[in-house]
Amino acid sequence: MDSFSTILQVLEFLGTFAFAISGIRHAAAKHFDWFGGYVCGVAVAIGGGTIRDLMLGTTPFWMTNPFYLLCTALALLLVVCFSRRMERLQNAWFVFDTLGLALFTVAGIQKSLVFGQPYWVAIIMGCITGAAGGVIRDVLLNNEPVIFHREIYAMAAVAGGLAYWLLDHIGVSVELCSVVGFVVVCAIRFLAVRYGISLPVLKEPESGQ
Repeated sequence: MDSFSTILQVLEFLGTFAFAISGIRHAAAKHFDWFGGYVCGVAVAIGGGTIRDLMLGTTPFWMTNPFYLLCTALALLLVVCFSRRMERLQNAWFVFDTLGLALFTVAGIQKSLVFGQPYWVAIIMGCITGAAGGVIRDVLLNNEPVIFHREIYAMAAVAGGLAYWLLDHIGVSVELCSVVGFVVVCAIRFLAVRYGISLPVLKEPESGQ
């Protein structure tokens, strides 16, 4: 339990920072002011975890520790101070978003297991933790939610969760399960975008004559 708790806290802190930068970068692209950028950063950083905790029947994680809000403020300061350098980094927002997705997916799985949920629930909670914040961000920015794009996003979180479960099932350590789950999410996301891999698109049935 102590090992789970420590790893969970580290993952949530890192995921908060990564997701906050992603949300702030998206807000900057829409020319939001600093406050608007902070709101978008917070929405991404704590949105998925808040939904997860409410569904698990526990106090949302950010209400017990102000670090998450302070971490988002630090991310805002970083983006403001180094905006020009970040502009030179192509697809920087994509990298941060992917890191946040992977980190929060693993954190969501572990917290669900701590609360005694079965693995199929834990995987769903991991997906919600990783992807729901991005949905909230896109709604605030009036963008089509990324999970509805053709590119693989939420399914990468599900795949990472399945990898975590398989390794845990054969007795692999929690640390290694976390690392492999994280790598699987990142690898699938990067490869899917790099090679244009996507799920089949639904097509409207052709109307009869």
